[in-house]
Amino acid sequence: MGNLVLYYARVVLAVIVLLISALYGTIASIICTLIRKQHLAQYTTARFYYNAMKYIMGIDVKVIGEEKLKKKPFIAVSNHQSTLDILMLGRMFPPGCTITAKTSLKYIPFLGWFMALSGTYFLNRSNRQQSVDTLNDGLRTIKEKKRALWIFPEGTRSYSTDLKILPFKKGAFHLAQQGKIPIVPIVVSNTSTLMNSKYHVFNRGVITVKVLDPISTENLQKDDIAKFSEDLRDKMFEELKEIGYSKAINETNVPPESVRYSEQQGIERLSSKSKDSAVSSATNLLCQTD
Repeated sequence: MGNLVLYYARVVLAVIVLLISALYGTIASIICTLIRKQHLAQYTTARFYYNAMKYIMGIDVKVIGEEKLKKKPFIAVSNHQSTLDILMLGRMFPPGCTITAKTSLKYIPFLGWFMALSGTYFLNRSNRQQSVDTLNDGLRTIKEKKRALWIFPEGTRSYSTDLKILPFKKGAFHLAQQGKIPIVPIVVSNTSTLMNSKYHVFNRGVITVKVLDPISTENLQKDDIAKFSEDLRDKMFEELKEIGYSKAINETNVPPESVRYSEQQGIERLSSKSKDSAVSSATNLLCQTD
């Protein structure tokens, strides 16, 4: 019962932090626009949200290969799991980068206002041509001003407690091919050990993010995009299996899939020990208890 109360208390607190950050972002976007620095609005708001979540909610982000995000332009693609992706973006977002989002988010108080004011590319899923036009405008800005665009090619959050990546939509790759802009793949550890509504999980811990080497699209042909995206998804999935789950301090709960993963990893790495000892040690690879 105590764990459930803690879970809901943290959910409420996290919503408050998000709303405060969105309000900050709305004000920051107005100021940045007035001083002709709109392209920095999402960056400064992202950092504000990251620091608030880190120090208030106790969730941090460890980045491997962050130096690969310094050279723009590029299109970043990453796996899409839960609302904690916003926190990951808060830590990762480089200056001059923006995101895409579905049009309905534009009308959410504070959050939608911030996104609209800060230059988000809103995509109308019921109007393909409108979405294409929006992305083409974004492509011109990225190339001319050496900016970056962050896209979740799965198209929707997976909310998965397993290590998996949904099939990729092709929009990001068509953009990259048309503009001859490099793709930067980014793999995020499964965050269901930190937040998951099904199992009432809301723990402190660390999200691990790995930035892979940029992939040139200079010689990518339109007919090759489908295979290119499938191969990239396979590559990112292999990295995800290596990174595994986000490290958590288990104060509420953890999904059973994450426990099985840690047991399997522990048995493989500690094969010289007895099976019972290995399983016990393996669980500690994933979860720590205060």
